[in-house]
Amino acid sequence: MRFSHMLKGIAFGAAALGLMSMSAHAADKVIKIGVIYDYSGPLAGGGSELQALGAKTIIDHINETGGVEGYMIDAIYADAQSKPDIAINEAVRLIEQENVDMLLGFYSSAQCVPVSAKVDSLKKFMWITTCIAPDVLEGRGLKYVFRPQVHGGMFGELSVEFIHGVAKEKFGMDPKEVRLAIIHEDGPYGTGVAAGNEAKAKALGMEVVLNEGYAATSADLSALVTKLKRARPDVILHTGYNPDITLFFRQAKERGLKFKALIGHGAGYGVADSLYDALGNDVDYVFNVDPVSIWLLDPKSLKPGLAEITQIVGDKYEAARPGTTVKSAHVGMAASNAYVFFNDVLPRAIKTYGGVGPDALRQAALDTDIPEGGTLLGFGVKFPTPGSTTMDGQNERASPVVVQYVNREVKVAWPKALQTSDPVLPLPATSPYAK
Repeated sequence: MRFSHMLKGIAFGAAALGLMSMSAHAADKVIKIGVIYDYSGPLAGGGSELQALGAKTIIDHINETGGVEGYMIDAIYADAQSKPDIAINEAVRLIEQENVDMLLGFYSSAQCVPVSAKVDSLKKFMWITTCIAPDVLEGRGLKYVFRPQVHGGMFGELSVEFIHGVAKEKFGMDPKEVRLAIIHEDGPYGTGVAAGNEAKAKALGMEVVLNEGYAATSADLSALVTKLKRARPDVILHTGYNPDITLFFRQAKERGLKFKALIGHGAGYGVADSLYDALGNDVDYVFNVDPVSIWLLDPKSLKPGLAEITQIVGDKYEAARPGTTVKSAHVGMAASNAYVFFNDVLPRAIKTYGGVGPDALRQAALDTDIPEGGTLLGFGVKFPTPGSTTMDGQNERASPVVVQYVNREVKVAWPKALQTSDPVLPLPATSPYAK
């Protein structure tokens, strides 16, 4: 659904809701929330629209079930257009002209880094559902910015831990003999994940034969493919959006690049249907690091009541995207992170701290203490005491998983405790990239 159509639907729904509930909720209060994602530009199809769908599904559900402690959610949706400057302008517009109480959303780390600083300087609360770059929070001491999401360093570390853990069994190699190549888009997202890759490889004594960044807007990645051919990696660790991911795969195939495994890290790698539509079965056996898809978790492992929310999100996803073969983790990710805010943080701000102002929301967020199994994503939520770490506002209990795509199905490959199938390594001979 394009942004213009979405806005029409939102406006119609809001009007209908207002007409139906004006008298019933005349005395009710409202929290105005600015919701910013990319509904146009290259990031839209790369996962941002799906993140937006997840957040909107939860907002609609909250309003349909009576709001939060007497407050209805007045969501004002804005399109960042896949551009950092537009994201900043929209954030300022929502705060200064629309008078929103807070901001929610944000897909791109390149947007999150400048927007978070601006929002914090304006003393407004910001709840990040998606963008993962460590630079968004690390060493910045932001007061009103919180991220329940996994950060990029965790993504980068886990992919290396995975290869280290399976090298002997799957490759017949000592982990220190495995040749790793790190390639990444050169924005905050890519460099943050790559730093996690490199740091963990160094800590585990694994060899990195290439660490190369590139512009996500590149029209030609053949030079990068040539460098990879010369470096002869066994495993490629790739962080990118889309279409740079599909461009890389096509040029790698054309130039005969071979490897034993490739692991992506969220963003464009998190939309399996888009990858299969663009590349066909060449996507088979590719790995991706992301928070686990909420549809892969055992409902019995979650807090009572969460399985029903997962079902609601899935039903609305199918209604909005009929024909979807693989439910993207992006939708569930934003839905889960938004639900934490509306179900845990916001009620506490209202009941314990007296309202929806930035300081009430901040204190309510700092009080959050959700154990493992307490979110749709399975992990818990706990933010550090301000000043106790370099990552104020970062959820310390967040954790990603490694999944593998096989015949348009998503299999959890790592950690072993969550595996839904034994990962296929190295690439089978049927793959055009098999080494």
